[in-house]
Amino acid sequence: MDKGPPARRDILKGTAAAGAVGLAATAHAAGTPAYDPNARFDLAVSEVELRKNSAGRMLMARIYQPKGPGPFPTVLDLHGGAWNRKDRFAEEPMDRALAASGLLVVAVDLTVSPEAPYPACVADANWSVRWLKANAAKWNGDGTKIGVYGSSSGGHVAELLALRPHDPRYGAIPFDGAPGVDASVAWVAMRSPVSNTAARYANAERRKNEGMIKNNKMFFMPWETIHESNPQEILERKEKVSLPPLLIMQGALDDNVLPEMQQKFAETYRAAGGVCEYRLFENSVHEWVAEPGPQTDKAREVAKEFLARQLKG
Repeated sequence: MDKGPPARRDILKGTAAAGAVGLAATAHAAGTPAYDPNARFDLAVSEVELRKNSAGRMLMARIYQPKGPGPFPTVLDLHGGAWNRKDRFAEEPMDRALAASGLLVVAVDLTVSPEAPYPACVADANWSVRWLKANAAKWNGDGTKIGVYGSSSGGHVAELLALRPHDPRYGAIPFDGAPGVDASVAWVAMRSPVSNTAARYANAERRKNEGMIKNNKMFFMPWETIHESNPQEILERKEKVSLPPLLIMQGALDDNVLPEMQQKFAETYRAAGGVCEYRLFENSVHEWVAEPGPQTDKAREVAKEFLARQLKG
């Protein structure tokens, strides 16, 4: 896996960022090429610095840019890691597969809970959407609307981002490059998302998974936030939310996030008026896409087909 040296700091600022938004809008108006999930592109991979988080760590973005005329539909990747670990490299095989079909894929680092608990990583994601909308044109992407790919705890972050794009807590980090840009997203595709935080914690207790128990307690501080930030409970409380189309890909053998939790969330999302496609992958555990195989290939194809349906609109 070629991670390559980090690129020089390369963030558009001020009028330059606003110009990027204008460029993307112009390209979109001129007619963005139709997305073909069966297309194949070579990639240019680079990295840029985003911003320092509250712990002083520089958060980075890894950019997978198709080599072609574009502009390409744009996807923000939010990594998993039980809110406590991992980074922008976590889903590199999936990111490369999606990008090679003609998508600008941008994987970003998120604050992990040893640095700051909830909602810090959600605020990172909210800021990253705004940043990417303003900057996608720099890498030949269409920034007029952004889709999200999230995995495991990154799926939890993605669901909160989708449901609450205008939450002032999540949007608390200013982005001066394009102050009028919001964090709304067009669609969300996920692998094994934590759609019911309370049920997942109860499952960890039943399994006596001390590591998972500890991860939850480090992230949900104060503890009541495990309910406040629970996507399942948000819908059950009938909060006023946004409901972009969702794809949930779930492993049938996942003992971390149980399939019945996902099935219930998908049904609740649909009952609230949203579109949620739920796909169960037989003989697959929580992180099955980390290894090559037929079900990994299938997950990539399912994700691309979902994106193609969203991009027809």
